[in-house]
Amino acid sequence: MAELLKTPLYDRQQELKTKNVSFCGWDMPIQFDGIIAEHASCREDVALFDTSHMGEFFFKGDIKTSGINEATSVNVEALAVGKCKYGFLLNEQGGVIDDLIIYRLTDDELMIVVNAATRENDFNTINSRINNATLQDKSMDYAKLDVQGPKSKATLEKYFEVDLDSLGFFSFVETKLFGNDCILSRTGYTGELGFEIYANSETSIKLWDALIADGVAPAGLGSRDILRLEMGYSLYGNDLSETITPLEANLGKFVNLKRNYFGKDALLKQKEDGLKRILMPFKTTSRRAARKDFEVYQNDKKVGFVTSGAFSPILNVGVGLAMVDTDSFDETQSMELRDKRSSIEANVASLPFITK
Repeated sequence: MAELLKTPLYDRQQELKTKNVSFCGWDMPIQFDGIIAEHASCREDVALFDTSHMGEFFFKGDIKTSGINEATSVNVEALAVGKCKYGFLLNEQGGVIDDLIIYRLTDDELMIVVNAATRENDFNTINSRINNATLQDKSMDYAKLDVQGPKSKATLEKYFEVDLDSLGFFSFVETKLFGNDCILSRTGYTGELGFEIYANSETSIKLWDALIADGVAPAGLGSRDILRLEMGYSLYGNDLSETITPLEANLGKFVNLKRNYFGKDALLKQKEDGLKRILMPFKTTSRRAARKDFEVYQNDKKVGFVTSGAFSPILNVGVGLAMVDTDSFDETQSMELRDKRSSIEANVASLPFITK
């Protein structure tokens, strides 16, 4: 078995007695002081996440002629410098190879941020779709820290000579941190005010130490999963996959079917034919939470399966997403979420589960 990769912050996190898990080939913290406490820090104050496992590719070439504008669902040509956008790397069947964010660094340079589990395949796929351009995988050169929560701006202001109020959502700036180059992005996976910082290992350790000394609460993957699910954000490998399209995942607003890119024709046909299944949000009627792969039943008939589920400390009930068959699922009826040991009652909900 291959040894798990470690982020530059691994030793610092071990000093804090973190509980770690294997995640996409990385040894990652799932919690520090407790998942519920870390969730509260992010929703009410500020929390610090190490997401250095994410991948970063750097593209350089002509946006119009290289093929990069057709390689993903993101219309890079229309993306202004200093802006970033969420989208998909699709296969020919419209399935999601990965979801990603593309940053327009200059007129002919991009940073493409991808998930750790799919990094190698993402790189090879994108590289095969471009010509007369360069694509470099610099994932191991970058660490990434997410500072999230209503007090994140006030927390970071002293570290950057940047007007953070002027940085709009899905905007970023290339700047300095402790004298070194970094990218400061007004993005996040929590639904809160927040920022993501891409920097080298040395800089990331300095920022981690400084923020911990400031009293910022470190948080792990456990609370991050609850935070993203409360907002209805998809998780690759659960709610998205090579056999699930953006339309089935209820993410049609992120795909423009009027422009050309790999996988678009399949999405267009799927829309014309009508969706046979769709991702449906639900709330349980108790504190019990269903997990991935629970089966969904109505009138004792299986009509789908759970893709994501967790207990929401805000709502005090279980929340989740389930892929259901459109021809047999009745949105007006309750549902049973079953595994081999239990059954949980739930009802259809709307997204986001909580309003921010």
